[in-house]
Amino acid sequence: MALADEKGESGVTMRAVAARLGVEAMSLYNHVAGREGLLNGMVDAVFAEIELPAPTADWKTAMRERAVSSRAALRRHPWAVGLMDSRRQPGPATLRHHDAVLGALRAGGFSVAMAGHAFSLIDSYLYGFVLQELSLPFNDHAGLEEVAGDILNDLPAGAYPHLTELATEHALKPGYDYADEFEFGLTLILDALQPDERPQ
Repeated sequence: MALADEKGESGVTMRAVAARLGVEAMSLYNHVAGREGLLNGMVDAVFAEIELPAPTADWKTAMRERAVSSRAALRRHPWAVGLMDSRRQPGPATLRHHDAVLGALRAGGFSVAMAGHAFSLIDSYLYGFVLQELSLPFNDHAGLEEVAGDILNDLPAGAYPHLTELATEHALKPGYDYADEFEFGLTLILDALQPDERPQ
C-alpha cells in the first residue's frame, strides 16, 4: 500500500514489492498467487480503514459517518478509488463493510431493494466526488486562488460570465473550501432517501 501511495497502482508489481521488502520476487508467490492477489489484499486493507456504521446509530448518521470515513481513506490512498468494488475475490474486511452498511440501512427501514439502491447511490456520489477532488489542480484555497486567477486573467472580457461569476462570487470568497461541496451533496442525497419499511 505504501508503494501504491507513492507510485500509484501501476507501480505495484511483484518485482517492486519484492525490492521494497528486500526479497526475491519469486518468494512472494509463497504468499499470494500474483499481482491480483496483492491488489485484493490492498483493497481489503483500505476497506478495513473505513469506520463501520455503529449498530446503535440511526441510518442517516451511519451513512454520513461511513461516507466521511470512506472519503478520508480514499484521500489517503488515491490509487484505491477505481478498485474498491472491482475485486472478484473480496476479502473479509470488504464483505464485513458491505454487510454492515446494508444492515444499517435495513435496520433503518429500507427494503432489500431500496437498501441496494441507497448503497449504490451513496457510493456513486462518494467515488465520483473523490475522483474529481483528486484530479483538481489545487489542494487548498491558496492553490485555488492561483489557478482561478490565472484562468480569469486569460479569459476574454465578458466571454464566460457565469464561470466568472461562480469564481468571483463563490469559490474565491474568503472561507470557501471545495471540501464543503462534499457535505452539501451528501446531505442532499441522504435527505432525499427515505425508508420504505418499518424498522424491525
